[in-house]
Amino acid sequence: MKRRTKPSSYDVFSAVGDPTRRRVLDLLSRGELPVRHIAAPFAMSRPAISQHLRILRNAGLVRVRHAGRERFYRLQPQPLREIHNWVLHYERFWRGKLKALGEYLDQEEEVTPKDSANDA
Repeated sequence: MKRRTKPSSYDVFSAVGDPTRRRVLDLLSRGELPVRHIAAPFAMSRPAISQHLRILRNAGLVRVRHAGRERFYRLQPQPLREIHNWVLHYERFWRGKLKALGEYLDQEEEVTPKDSANDA
């Protein structure tokens, strides 16, 4: 049986991989906004912003609320936990590597004091 994967438009990593979509998420982190306010800071058409919002919505990163003819979007941060957990894995990896490097450098400093290096 073939395993189905999420379409890339549903993938949180793909969704935040685009700088425009990250800026949209930054705007929405301040609160709910209508599409016209989301589109205002960008040098692109509203349909282009709507495509970005659709990708964010499909990834579960934003929710839409209709009020009359306007659509209001708000951030749904829960899917970002997947990215946080992935980054945390590598943070632990690098923390261990940097600690080992620091210990190595401390040992090297004990073997070769700074003053003896300046005497030459």
